[in-house]
Amino acid sequence: MARKATINSKSKTSARKQRPAIQKEPVTPKRQKPVISVGTLFTLVLFAGLLTLAVYLNKNKEATALATPTGQQLSFVFAEDEGSPTSIEIKSASGTEVKLVRNAQNTWALELPQPAEADQGLAEAAATQITSLPVLDEVDADPSIFGFDAPGYVVTVEFTGGKKHILEIGDTTPSNSGYYVRVDSNKMTVVSTSSIDSLLKIVASPPYLNTPTPTTLPASGAPAPEVTVTSVP
Repeated sequence: MARKATINSKSKTSARKQRPAIQKEPVTPKRQKPVISVGTLFTLVLFAGLLTLAVYLNKNKEATALATPTGQQLSFVFAEDEGSPTSIEIKSASGTEVKLVRNAQNTWALELPQPAEADQGLAEAAATQITSLPVLDEVDADPSIFGFDAPGYVVTVEFTGGKKHILEIGDTTPSNSGYYVRVDSNKMTVVSTSSIDSLLKIVASPPYLNTPTPTTLPASGAPAPEVTVTSVP
């Protein structure tokens, strides 16, 4: 009887040893919350977009206000009853000068930089530009802050009505949509940049019908040769 008990006891011990060990389930790490939530990020992006839009609308509003002043009708620097230009002279601050005159034959000719026949289409375009300079706004302040102490250009115009006017071109506006101009050292206005730039083109490129070509420079002490004019092909 004692023997059987011993056998049973060993069998139970072996059975306990052969049981597979219970495997522990892997511990899943807890997910950390992001520093900036999706909602916060979306709000920041939306705010940046609204800020950009506000800046754009503010600049656009400024440009529109200059282009179409509230409560004002479109007006021009020179009144219609002045007539048509008979002489246009433009001097730059650097000393460059060009002068167009309408002669007795009612055709345009260049007197400066040197006398020559003018391209009638280009000269007439400059005259038309003079009479159609649009006033975007009027200015009433110290002229020195707009560049009139040393204007970039001075335009002298004579009209068929007999009057002569001096137009000074000062600085550009903060938005670069116009120039500050002053007529006869008195009235100050803002004129569109495109209108003034179109007029000033004749300074950099005088409207010659033919291109003046100087001959070879003379030796020291010799008289200067006459300037010949050759046709542009």
